[in-house]
Amino acid sequence: MPLETPLTQIHRELGAKMVPFAGYTMPISYPKGIIAEHTHTRLQAGLFDVSHMGQITVTGSRVATELEKLMPSDFIGLAPMASTYALLMNDDGGVRDDLIVTNRGDGRFDLVVNAANKHADLAYLQSMLPQLVFEMHDDRALIAIQGPSARSVMRRLAPIAAELRFMTSVADRISGVDVWVTCSGYTGEDGFEISVAGADAVPLMRLLLAEPEVEAVGLGARDSLRLEAGLCLHGHELSPTITPIEAGLKWAISPARRPEGSRPSGYPGAAIIERQLREGVERQRVGLKVEGRRPVRAGEALLDSDGAEVGFICSDAFGVSVGGPLAMGFVAPSVATVGTDLQVLLRGKPVSLTVAALPMVPQHYHRG
Repeated sequence: MPLETPLTQIHRELGAKMVPFAGYTMPISYPKGIIAEHTHTRLQAGLFDVSHMGQITVTGSRVATELEKLMPSDFIGLAPMASTYALLMNDDGGVRDDLIVTNRGDGRFDLVVNAANKHADLAYLQSMLPQLVFEMHDDRALIAIQGPSARSVMRRLAPIAAELRFMTSVADRISGVDVWVTCSGYTGEDGFEISVAGADAVPLMRLLLAEPEVEAVGLGARDSLRLEAGLCLHGHELSPTITPIEAGLKWAISPARRPEGSRPSGYPGAAIIERQLREGVERQRVGLKVEGRRPVRAGEALLDSDGAEVGFICSDAFGVSVGGPLAMGFVAPSVATVGTDLQVLLRGKPVSLTVAALPMVPQHYHRG
């Protein structure tokens, strides 16, 4: 039986279409539909249940140093109450998972990992770093509020958290409830992720939904929003067989961990990553705009103007903000230039695509 988050009761009350996802029953959309939910998030504030994600606290001696053995991040230099995007690597230079890591400032670090990988991640971390203590918080919910009105809503409900800059965190209270808030999200918009005890999750979500700018949004719009914003999804743009350099995430290899940095190498797959940084890659992630309205699908082969296979589609969605189908794919560097014409064959008929710059809509992170 699929698991349920602490907020399933509200999803059903709101008439959500529930689907299996990463071992949970999750809302894919609400009665207004994915297009309306996507648009509302871009214009006002969408509320997302992301409680299926894994919330893990790490404690022990020299936590930052130990975590750097598995990820090419600068945790030693991560300021208290700051967060960073991180990659849990394998020996082949691929990505076991991508996650958000926060320095709590008191010797603890928090990890937010993908739902489908969270139990495997926990087992791997425990086996590789047995001197640290990893605690999965299955008793907590995680609620994301995203969009240009999210900060105004938070100013009314959580004034301390409302002053956060992108990728910083703070403990606050909302209507007497203790919360841990991070200024982050998965839509490209300004927004916050609120960690709260599962027992307090339903009242908190009701309080947020009572704000006039806020509407519930499901996983369908979450996917189209993140694709427009050029954000990777593990299992699509990242995987154990796709490296961060191929995925266009060189920036996620912290300068301190690169060959010229103060703490180079020392993580799984480092030699492969360093070679790709030096020599380049044979494939790279690109954005794709589709001509017309006919959707393309992940897994379909990408062809050049001569009909030769040059890559594949890894994600697809209807780009509500741009009014047509969009995709991301991996292609040979020779056809990765913005404006290059490609095609896919759908039932034997060619559909034209054009390589597009990422992100395909502007990102609006609040950097202060």
